[in-house]
Amino acid sequence: MSALPAGAPPRWAVLPALLGTLLVLLPVAALLLQLQWSRLPHLLTSQAAVEALTLSVWTALAATLTCVLLGVPLALWLAHARFRGVGAIRSVILLPLVLPPVVGGLALLYTFGRQGLLGGAFDLLGVQVAYTSLAVVLAQTFVAMPFLVISVETAVRGLDREVLDAAAVDGAGRTGVLRHITVPLILPGLVAGAVLAFARSLGEFGATLAFAGSVQGVTRTVPLEIYLQRETDPDAAIALSILLIGVAVVVISLAYGRHIRPAER
Repeated sequence: MSALPAGAPPRWAVLPALLGTLLVLLPVAALLLQLQWSRLPHLLTSQAAVEALTLSVWTALAATLTCVLLGVPLALWLAHARFRGVGAIRSVILLPLVLPPVVGGLALLYTFGRQGLLGGAFDLLGVQVAYTSLAVVLAQTFVAMPFLVISVETAVRGLDREVLDAAAVDGAGRTGVLRHITVPLILPGLVAGAVLAFARSLGEFGATLAFAGSVQGVTRTVPLEIYLQRETDPDAAIALSILLIGVAVVVISLAYGRHIRPAER
């Protein structure tokens, strides 16, 4: 019998590991068993479901694009910043990771709402942000950006500094180094962060409800539709929940499947 690899967990760890697996697996299995599978096509093609799915997908894509455009430069800056206080700034940027989403939604409302910090300026421009599809995108971006920032910053910190320094010595400017060396090297981390940001945007609920409300076809995304359908049509809520679970499994596989390999014997 082959010896266990160095650092392998003790045998007693198998039981709590199995219990932890069951804690996640059993609720998912309960949903799968509860659904009337014959009704699944009808439930996912109803007008309310299609509108919620369409809204969720395009707002999640818009939020992911916004996260990339703003989050990548932010992650690069955080990875190279060396001044005192950068840790506090990083903590604030990553705050949505631990902040209850509904609190984030209220913060956005008091920033972009009519009575908010910037509400007067938007009123002068004739732009309404709160309770619109734009509010959905902003709420999703708020909660999803930390996932991309962490992924990209970690990838940047793992780069070989000698390669970057050599490029600078050869006369490459900062933009050239970023375009031809940094971005290709951190691309796996960037893709993983973008995929996770998309998944987080797709599943966002609390911030969206507080900041955008729930108007069918305008701000009612799939999680909000699930919340509303759970009382009137539980089967529809279960069907949409299983759809989100399927998307989450695919996203996790795309984000981490290529980077995790079984330990060699």
